Amino acid sequence: MPTSKAPSRPRNIVFGVGGGIAAYKACELLRLFTESGHHVRVVPTEAALRFVGAPTWEALSGQPVATEVWDRVHEVPHVRIGKNADLVVIVPATANILAKAAHGLADDLLTNTLLTARCPVLFSPAMHTEMWQHPATVDNVATLRSRGAIVLDPAVGRLTGADTGPGRLPDPAEIFAVAVRLLDRADGPDLTGKHVVVTAGGTREPIDPVRFIGNRSSGKQGYAIARAALARGAEVTLVSANVALPDPAGAKILRVETTAQLREEVLAAAGSADIVVMAAAPADFRPADYAPGKIKKAPGEPAPTLELTENPDIAAELGAGKPPGQILVTFAAETAGAKTALEYATAKLVRKKADLSVLNTVGDGKGFAVDDNAVTLITPAGVLAALPSMSKDRVADAVLDAALGKPIAPDCSRPA
Repeated sequence: MPTSKAPSRPRNIVFGVGGGIAAYKACELLRLFTESGHHVRVVPTEAALRFVGAPTWEALSGQPVATEVWDRVHEVPHVRIGKNADLVVIVPATANILAKAAHGLADDLLTNTLLTARCPVLFSPAMHTEMWQHPATVDNVATLRSRGAIVLDPAVGRLTGADTGPGRLPDPAEIFAVAVRLLDRADGPDLTGKHVVVTAGGTREPIDPVRFIGNRSSGKQGYAIARAALARGAEVTLVSANVALPDPAGAKILRVETTAQLREEVLAAAGSADIVVMAAAPADFRPADYAPGKIKKAPGEPAPTLELTENPDIAAELGAGKPPGQILVTFAAETAGAKTALEYATAKLVRKKADLSVLNTVGDGKGFAVDDNAVTLITPAGVLAALPSMSKDRVADAVLDAALGKPIAPDCSRPA
């Protein structure tokens, strides 16, 4: 789960708060920013102060709080705050704020700040489902995204009262993870308007109601790629196979268990995708027969044998039917030595008709369930880059850069 840590250098963050019940959750997000060492100026709306008062925001941020342009006029706050910001985060972004921002209205300090800011802007909406799905809100979100703002889709879950549906504020730690990615990037949201499908985790093939065949994939690399794509402005569909990680803020999550289920969801989602990243570890084989009851151990009897049958190769199927312009990224987890692993990964790239293959060695504490990864990026033209061990977040951006045909950052590569 993303946590706060000291940044490479403190940044100036404008923390806008809208007038919604989710404002109380924004306190946790504010704490993550301040504990990371950033300078945070909270700019609530007048309605936001009905949910969480100014003393709370001032105590958590260590900065004065104002809602109107008439406060401390000699400092020209409606211009200065936005111009000095490295990032603007609006949490919760209400339907009202989204509408004002989309149409350039400026009737309080927050909306004036939005007009003067020239840094990345991140909106995390929270509202009732009907408001989120209203055509006016849909158009306003599309307008903001077309201008380069990052507008996260809300989570699906319990809302106020007995209502349930899309409109819930995502986990504050996950919003923080996207914000950190925005602060780290210099070239803006280069995936705006793109649909990225990412698979993550490991599939499980049931033997009986109790046992299954599986693997050690934790889903961490796939989830890191989903977060990176979200921070770069993409619409992200994340097909998650048996992953116990927080949902990335803004992603559409499709949960699966078996390879057959993974195949069904990926093929359906890939039809509209610009980039498909197959970071999951699907089981190559499944039991030929499923036992409807738990298989019992019989004293004195030989252990039962397990007959396996081959699962479909989802990536190869995607490659064979890939529409023009779609980019297919595959992963190759290998335990062989460097030269042999590279040969295996290159052969897989060709066989699956992929545009990019990510080779990573696994086992002995490498690859699975850890926070770092060392990978080699391979294209049909040969090895593009061999990356030293680094965080899976940095690997994620390198993979997306390679998929887009961008240069890999100089500090990421090492001799192949």
